[in-house]
Amino acid sequence: MITDLTKGRPSSLIWRFTLPMLISIIFQQMYNICDSVIAGNFVGSAPIDGELALAAVGASYPVTMLFIQVANGINGGCAVVISQLFGAKEYVRMKTAVSTSLITTLALAAILTLGGLFFCDPIMTALNTPADIFADSALYLRIYIAGLPFLFMYNVCTGIFTALGDSRTPLIFLIASSVGNIILDLIMVIPMQMGVAGVAWATFIAQGVSAVLAAAALFARLKKVKTTHKNPIFSPHMLKTVSRIAIPTICQQSFVSVGNLLIQGLVNDMDSAVLAGYSSAIKLNTFAVNAMACISNGISSFTAQNIGAGKHERVPQGYKAGMVFTAICVVPFLVCYLGFSEAMIGIFFSEPSEEALRIGVSFLRAASPFYAVLGIKLLSDGVLKGAGAMKSFMTATFSDLLLRVALSYALVPHETVIGALTVPGAGMGFDGFLWAWPIGWGLSAMMSLWCYRRGNWRDTAFSEALGSKKN
Repeated sequence: MITDLTKGRPSSLIWRFTLPMLISIIFQQMYNICDSVIAGNFVGSAPIDGELALAAVGASYPVTMLFIQVANGINGGCAVVISQLFGAKEYVRMKTAVSTSLITTLALAAILTLGGLFFCDPIMTALNTPADIFADSALYLRIYIAGLPFLFMYNVCTGIFTALGDSRTPLIFLIASSVGNIILDLIMVIPMQMGVAGVAWATFIAQGVSAVLAAAALFARLKKVKTTHKNPIFSPHMLKTVSRIAIPTICQQSFVSVGNLLIQGLVNDMDSAVLAGYSSAIKLNTFAVNAMACISNGISSFTAQNIGAGKHERVPQGYKAGMVFTAICVVPFLVCYLGFSEAMIGIFFSEPSEEALRIGVSFLRAASPFYAVLGIKLLSDGVLKGAGAMKSFMTATFSDLLLRVALSYALVPHETVIGALTVPGAGMGFDGFLWAWPIGWGLSAMMSLWCYRRGNWRDTAFSEALGSKKN
């Protein structure tokens, strides 16, 4: 159901609109975690086989996240423009923005698929992937990359639904996809004994079916939006308009993922037990981060529609409602990750090694107390993006990347080669590396909050995002 977010009490709208999105994230992360749980518990006949399988899936995780973040960046950029046009009741231009976004997204996905398949092994080599898991990691990544067109189509379709105020339809597809993925995981890994490849193929099939169904549902929904005349299917001007928002969003998402790749390179340089423990913890951490990012995306859609309608005064009301929702969302993660950290890490292994368990628990206990700080940052970023204030958005979010990567390399012991001289690093080990996350989140949250409170997004938002009214 398409919902106009420019009318009604902001707090009630935010809760009703964002709750289905949050449930969607829960199911999405559930099947991501199940991939690792099934790999860690059912691949091979001995505990060490499961630990290596989990490490193999985890070694390629930042690469898969890079592709996901590019898809999310396109999703976010398209959604802002479509939301603003929907709020302004410019339905012809809105439909042109939808079709232009879909065509461009599929073209980009095809290019990334070809490039990713060609450079798969060099990427895994550059990440210092351990030899004992290299083959499985590369195989998992190849299968995942082959499904990128489905991933991109699905993300953009669900982003468009959200831009139109419909957060329930994406929830239905997410639930079906998640349940289907888990069932396929179990079938392909246990009775069919396909190992890590089975985990990858399950994701490929589930994403493919969901993408096709989501696209069909979107086209059916758009037919119900009546317009005075037929909209152009593709518009270079609209592509430029969408790109003004999408490219900075893609860059922001990609930069953060590249930072995660650099951090993963540090972890991969350690042993497989450390990698397995880190991989399990980072999946749980991503669950929490994506839940808060989901609320941020809801605020972004709310902001965009109201900016398009010229109702700037409603944006701070939505921001406050988002703060309350985020605070409530953080509580269960704190309880689970602080109070039951060993049990949470334990679900990924049949019999975890002492080192893998220690690494995973240490990460959760270091990061989770700062989730509320990260929530403030993401909400502030959501307003900036929804308003189309991309310079402030990029400044605020890029700081997180620089801080976390710089701190990771400073706090993890490493060697610097100067000519024939090798200089040992002075880092604090993996325990020191953990502090890169909360410190980076804290400092970047201050930057995002300052950009929001400064309020210059009120003056430039609609004109910067949409430009002149041409098709």
